[in-house]
Amino acid sequence: MATGRTHRPATRSRGIPEATVARLPLYLRALTALSERSVPTVSSEELAAAAGVNSAKLRKDFSYLGSYGTRGVGYDVEYLVYQISRELGLTQDWPVVIVGIGNLGAALANYGGFASRGFRVAALIDADPAMAGKPVAGMPVQHTDELEKIIEDNGVSIGVIATPAGAAQQVSERLIAAGVTSILNFAPTVLSVPDGVDVRKVDLSIELQILAFHEQRKAGEEAAAEAASAPAVRGTSAVGRKGPDGDVPAVMPA
Repeated sequence: MATGRTHRPATRSRGIPEATVARLPLYLRALTALSERSVPTVSSEELAAAAGVNSAKLRKDFSYLGSYGTRGVGYDVEYLVYQISRELGLTQDWPVVIVGIGNLGAALANYGGFASRGFRVAALIDADPAMAGKPVAGMPVQHTDELEKIIEDNGVSIGVIATPAGAAQQVSERLIAAGVTSILNFAPTVLSVPDGVDVRKVDLSIELQILAFHEQRKAGEEAAAEAASAPAVRGTSAVGRKGPDGDVPAVMPA
């Protein structure tokens, strides 16, 4: 069985833009749902709506894959699933190690979607000696002293970091020195890595802060709309109000 160590996805060599690569998993998720419902074909408009993108952008993305669909019929769902899976490198086995088996790391270990998407959790690793040997998701946790040997024995090229922020940089350096070339970082810190190492950062607090910004903006827009629609009360307009020294000038918005 092929492993992540010896095979790499072909997307970069084919000149597929990074923005398109980032959308391919969205299309694959939508297509997989259609496949599970035994839907044979799908139009670009239907698939774009399911993936949450613009249909013109979807057609452009698929043109990089050499897939243009059939007029009046649409795209073959099963073929697109295979085509996108191949481009993403998901038609082979990718062994993954998860480092840091706290609440988040344990939740990731218990996630059932890895295997069905081409990823095999090869090992769970933690620095706490008390965790060594404890089963999580049916696997015994191994100590970080064994990290390098685990990576070599399993041909691991993808590491997941779910440690506290203070430990993440050192863990990443050990992973990279042992041969890992791609890291999914859940620790709330920015990793410094050499060229040739890909890092994807998942920061839940940042995503929540962005949502808070949008909620605040929506609340402000609603308040402004209510103020604009409220009837004017006589004698309270900004123009013509009397102060101790005469008329109070209107205050213009910034």
